[in-house]
Amino acid sequence: MMYFVRPCAPASGDDSEEHRHFLFIQASSIVLGLYLLTTTIMADTYSLSPLISYTFVFIMILLLMAPLAIPVKMTLNPMRTRKSGTLDQSIGSSEGLVQGEGNADKTEPLLTPSSSAKNLGSFHESEDVSEVAMLLAEGEGAVKKKRRPKRGEDFKFSEAVIKADFWLLFLVYFVGVGSGVTVLNNLAQIGIAQGVHETKILVSLFSFCNFVGRLGGGVVSEHFVRSRTLPRTVWMTFTQIIMIITYLMFASAMDGTLYIATALLGICFGVQFSVMLPTVSELFGLKHFGLLSNFMALGNPIGAFLFSGLLAGYIYDNEAAKQHGLNRIGSNLTCLGPNCFRLTFLVLAAVCGVGTILSIVLTKRIKPVYQTLYSGGSFRLPQSTSH
Repeated sequence: MMYFVRPCAPASGDDSEEHRHFLFIQASSIVLGLYLLTTTIMADTYSLSPLISYTFVFIMILLLMAPLAIPVKMTLNPMRTRKSGTLDQSIGSSEGLVQGEGNADKTEPLLTPSSSAKNLGSFHESEDVSEVAMLLAEGEGAVKKKRRPKRGEDFKFSEAVIKADFWLLFLVYFVGVGSGVTVLNNLAQIGIAQGVHETKILVSLFSFCNFVGRLGGGVVSEHFVRSRTLPRTVWMTFTQIIMIITYLMFASAMDGTLYIATALLGICFGVQFSVMLPTVSELFGLKHFGLLSNFMALGNPIGAFLFSGLLAGYIYDNEAAKQHGLNRIGSNLTCLGPNCFRLTFLVLAAVCGVGTILSIVLTKRIKPVYQTLYSGGSFRLPQSTSH
């Protein structure tokens, strides 16, 4: 695939064509998800002939290949690309003339680093100043010590882990995805315990709603953060409140609530992931984003181990042993009835209650950061005073 990858210069302004391409990819993805969910329900409900099954597979392949229409269109109709390239060249030549004159207006980039960041970068580039000389200068008061980064600037991992916001975000994400993945891992057993033996529909429904949550969470949070400088973690708060309700619905085991609770939980589970990633980059910068985001992602396996492996597994085996009149746990027994997971869901609801409180605290703490970053309706680096 790397043979077909080529560098592409970003548009200097709002590109309506690029926006349409992005919407097309989103729409085709949603259509594909709905199609897969529908075909799964039909295959589970009706007995389909091999011809119909092959037809479904063929249509699925066409939907998977739908995004290829964009590069094909741009290859067959490259006039717009050429025009934008010519425009970029003319802008570059005009900038050269401006630099030659020396007294005209300069074109500034949209994202400008702070003055302290420039001074710090020039200091690191200088190879003439030794560490000993720097320490002596600091002792004499000629040079001040390097300050720690503020929220919104680039953090090292060692600098981020000593911040309360970092651990608040980690705990909120851990609660959201840890409890959600517990239900996902045990969804088949949950369905069987509540009398649903064909669990493929449940898994497909959760997967589709997870996709909708990831896509919609990013779109909605991006809209409100730019229009109202609303912190993205607000949506983690809302979705965890909904997760409390869904866990109580699971625990009640009322007729008709299983599919609704599964769909709601899938959406909320997806929102946690789509909100966490940009929040990390906005609070702690992009320089070490890979390390910081992957550390945050540890909330998923840790939550699965604690809530699914230890909590849900133990309670399920204990209830199954009670139903079969055994004193030994872990005999691969099947548990039936709402008591198999009721206590687990009540614990998960309580955990999400704690996560909601932590998310509210985090949102209040980082609200000034978002007002600084998006005060003009678009992202900009914070301007800090030199130290």
